[in-house]
Amino acid sequence: MPKSIRIHQHGGPEVLKWEDVDPGQPGPGEVLIRHEAVGLNYIDVYHRTGLYPLPALPATPGLEAAGVVEAIGEGVTEVAVGDRVAYAGVPPGAYAEVRRIPAHRLVKLPADISTLQAAAMMLQGMTARYLLKGCWHVGAGTTLLIHAAAGGVGLIACQWARRLGATVIGTVGSPEKAELAHAHGCQHPIVYAKEDFAARVKEITGGKGVDVVYDSVGQATFMKSLDCLRPMGMMVSFGQSSGPMPPFDMSVLAQKGSLFLTRPSLMTYTAKREDLLVHARDLFEVVQSGAVKIEVRRTYPLSEASRAHRDLEGRKTTGSSVFTV
Repeated sequence: MPKSIRIHQHGGPEVLKWEDVDPGQPGPGEVLIRHEAVGLNYIDVYHRTGLYPLPALPATPGLEAAGVVEAIGEGVTEVAVGDRVAYAGVPPGAYAEVRRIPAHRLVKLPADISTLQAAAMMLQGMTARYLLKGCWHVGAGTTLLIHAAAGGVGLIACQWARRLGATVIGTVGSPEKAELAHAHGCQHPIVYAKEDFAARVKEITGGKGVDVVYDSVGQATFMKSLDCLRPMGMMVSFGQSSGPMPPFDMSVLAQKGSLFLTRPSLMTYTAKREDLLVHARDLFEVVQSGAVKIEVRRTYPLSEASRAHRDLEGRKTTGSSVFTV
């Protein structure tokens, strides 16, 4: 019987259990997919801990994977048996050898993108796409700040933003991560443990501030990130790896320069199939052109999901990490 990672209660990495799970046959509009690679993302931690509750327990976490279609249900026209496909987004359940999933959430993979690459790039890469082209239209003349610049989204976003002509400033946790971010398009890496990033941003921008801040860290960086913005700049809060934000007084946005604030989600930006396909197409194009390089920097057997979560939460990973199945 195929195996999956399941959680029966919220908690630490130890609640991730490797169990036999029968996925069943695909129903109308569904596909049975055999995974070859599964993405590791910080949102998986949020689901495991219950910060972002899963619909019901027991449950299989995971929002990103790539593999081959084994069977299709009635009415499926998007893909065919044997197609190489990938996905990122709801419904959860990617931490599995085999699963059922709605066909409309799948995209076909180009021949020159491997399933390992796809599992490393779909969620993080389409996130970078909506950040750079949806939340704020990044282009020549844009100056931006991205936190966790050496992380999975960070490395992709830095490369893509440079391709679009932006000036890229990023925060990282160590000199080694600064080198990595710099090699991937971040012109001004800031080691936040050694420098006040808000003061350094003002220095880099000649006191003007940046047009947009992309913040996946949350509590530890949020307020100082607002100080990095120019008047009428945009704060994009798309994660909270350091913890959730406490209640926030909206009048602060006016006091700091009529700032804009958004809390977006990939699930909203790709809810319609046509939008999903546009995000995937744009991502495939920048990867195939060589402008954005997807590097799988660490792999884990899917059965060792608990070890992967410990490494992710302990900031031991950089770039993209992938489970092999």
